[in-house]
Amino acid sequence: MTPQEQVVTDALSIELLRRIDAALLSHARKTNRKVSMIVSLTMMDPSLHVPGLSDVFFAQRIRMLVDKGLLVAEGSLGYVRYTEVRLP
Repeated sequence: MTPQEQVVTDALSIELLRRIDAALLSHARKTNRKVSMIVSLTMMDPSLHVPGLSDVFFAQRIRMLVDKGLLVAEGSLGYVRYTEVRLP
């Protein structure tokens, strides 16, 4: 993330982070789905739009959800376009 993107990210409320995580999870399925698709669908939600919030942020939230066991990753999360996730 760029320093400007980090400033935007740091200013997000806990409530908005919860809504973003819920949206990311809502786009996941029991079968594998591309991380880039989940990120795109979430970013298109107008209620979650924050100017300056990048796709990198959303990918990091996916990684956090995987770390918490809420999603299962197939592939390397460092390569968002080639990685898939699913609900456990």
